[in-house]
Amino acid sequence: MLQLLPEWLDMIVRWTHVITGIAWIGSSFYFNWLESKFRAPEVPRDRVEGETWLVHGGGFYRVEKFAVAPPTLPAELHWFKWEAAFTWISGVLLLSLVYYVGSGGSFLTHPFFAQFGTLGAAVFSLGVIAFCWILYDQMWKTAWAEGNSFAATVATFLGFVLLAYLLTRVMAPHAAYIHVGAVIGTIMTANVWLIILPNQRELVDSTREGRTPQYRFANQAKFRSLHNNYFTLPIIFIMLSKNYGSTWGHEWNWALLAGLACVGASVRHVFNLRNKGRGDAGFWIMPAAAVGMVGLFYVAAKM
Repeated sequence: MLQLLPEWLDMIVRWTHVITGIAWIGSSFYFNWLESKFRAPEVPRDRVEGETWLVHGGGFYRVEKFAVAPPTLPAELHWFKWEAAFTWISGVLLLSLVYYVGSGGSFLTHPFFAQFGTLGAAVFSLGVIAFCWILYDQMWKTAWAEGNSFAATVATFLGFVLLAYLLTRVMAPHAAYIHVGAVIGTIMTANVWLIILPNQRELVDSTREGRTPQYRFANQAKFRSLHNNYFTLPIIFIMLSKNYGSTWGHEWNWALLAGLACVGASVRHVFNLRNKGRGDAGFWIMPAAAVGMVGLFYVAAKM
């Protein structure tokens, strides 16, 4: 019976991770789609910036978006936060079961780090994750990043490429992939709990207290939510990557991960453009992503 315990713990935590991840990513996709579908209401209403009509499951729904905040708040207000929290919690538990408890830190292949065993592996890994979040968050809070979002996006991507390269030098290849995913997942969760939710609470408190809500809080929350939207497809690949040894097992595994992340983010960009009615502007992106996949396959085949 005890022999089955690790396997069943892994199954339960992994199952939870997948279910909550689906819920989180699904709500992210829905709200980013919804954001692009709002149109000015036919009959103007106080502070209503846009509305859209939906039909689903035999019912009709009218969704309204208020400019910053409504004049008054309802008694019950739904928050989308627990999907992110439980995805991250189950992810950390799974990371611990597989790489810290299960392997005793043996995934750290660099002699300097490997000598510290399980505790050293956990401290090193969690330290990398925390450092990456702080670096990302502080950079995106600067005036430079706010005024040069494209350059800051490129800098963020190059940072992830560097992270992948360095981790593949000190970790077993697939462990390095999973820890890049842990960094991305932590950034996404921290965006929700440390940026998006506090800013939304400020808007709620301003409305309840009769103060004028400040647009910058809504804008910051929307911006970090958009970051999370582009992170989703790369992190889904990392979650599935154990099945594809030709990527993480390759000599250029870090470069293949960077290329696949570009493909995923590009595909997400196409859908975002289409949702905004600007599909023609990105007509070339999907063919380019397909060519990119062929190129990555060619690289992976050259073992």
